[in-house]
Amino acid sequence: MTTPPPAQPPVPPGSWQGTSARPADRVRFAVAQRVQTDYVFDGAGLNIFLTIITCGIFGLYLFYQLMRRDREHLRRRYELLDAANTWAWERANERGVADELRPAFERIAQQLATMRSQTMEFRDPGIWLIIAIFASTIAYIVGFVFIDQDLDTHDRAEGAIEAELAQIAGRLGATLPASDPSRVKGRHNYAGRIIATIASCGVYHFWWLYDMQVEGNRHVQGNWPFEDALAVAVG
Repeated sequence: MTTPPPAQPPVPPGSWQGTSARPADRVRFAVAQRVQTDYVFDGAGLNIFLTIITCGIFGLYLFYQLMRRDREHLRRRYELLDAANTWAWERANERGVADELRPAFERIAQQLATMRSQTMEFRDPGIWLIIAIFASTIAYIVGFVFIDQDLDTHDRAEGAIEAELAQIAGRLGATLPASDPSRVKGRHNYAGRIIATIASCGVYHFWWLYDMQVEGNRHVQGNWPFEDALAVAVG
């Protein structure tokens, strides 16, 4: 016989905690929200061309959307995985296996704390756009570094959570795809990229801008199969 589980799952409070929304509804809502948060840049090469011929004006729009995607995607994914964790905890209690799975939930809680802290970083796209208008290349470089660091930290945390949830779901009789650890790209060589930007009189900046678009595209689109499977599992 197991000891009684805690009244709440061992995770930091999410943005929906304390409301009447069920975890399954939170999951489905977060999946539905990706059409608004997971901005995909079509024609990254064409976007660079438009940036050049508009003397950088179109580049400001790209920078704004990069910062917006960074902030909104982080927030949505935290909400999604926090809701999925709560759903799994409730199902584990119903099945009487909560104590058995508690170490996995505790590991998830640590990764959720990392993701939650990221949602509080200074990533307001409007303010960053204003900074870019006045600070130009410096703002771009700092913004690119922040976005890349966010992506790396975020991907490692959510990948670990997905792996744990897949194991838990299997124990609960559901199926979720296993997380692929090779998907984590690692951080850019910031010093090298900054030197290349300066040495090329800013030309390398256009390649960096191209890179930020396609790497972010690859990341958000890579998240969708797990989300779709999760929406089915909670349903």
